[in-house]
Amino acid sequence: MGSPMSTTREELLRTAMELSESDRLLLATELLETVSETLPGFSRNDPELINEIETRMNDGSASISWEAVREQLRADLKS
Repeated sequence: MGSPMSTTREELLRTAMELSESDRLLLATELLETVSETLPGFSRNDPELINEIETRMNDGSASISWEAVREQLRADLKS
């Protein structure tokens, strides 16, 4: 059984995954803004990251569920 904190995080993730794609992107952006700039290799002001987020927000493609992504990752790891 996971710790209380991991259970809370997992519940939060499940709830967040029920949001629309645009709301999830907004939430992710807001969360990134709370992360320290001192993390190695991470900058929320990285032009490539900003461009990628904007591209994904505006590409009009259908969203992919976390479950589908997770299953694809698991399949890739097995092969």
